[in-house]
Amino acid sequence: MTSSVTKIEPMAVHLEIDETFLRLRLADGRELAVPLIWFPKLSNATAAQRSHWRWVGGGVGVHWPDLDEDLSVRGMLLGNATT
Repeated sequence: MTSSVTKIEPMAVHLEIDETFLRLRLADGRELAVPLIWFPKLSNATAAQRSHWRWVGGGVGVHWPDLDEDLSVRGMLLGNATT
């Protein structure tokens, strides 16, 4: 008998960014705050550039077109500074 494990990808449903942190609320209720300094493109960007983003894959990641920056929720949960 074989069994399979269903891999559930963490999904973000809300994003906030300030001068210090990138904060995500996940679909399962978890909240994550990641230091903005981990992501030089974001920490060096203007507030307007940081506020122009879109979800990737319905919430598995975030894309900032003005900065050509993509971050995955999974990578941030794992503590990867370069995701």
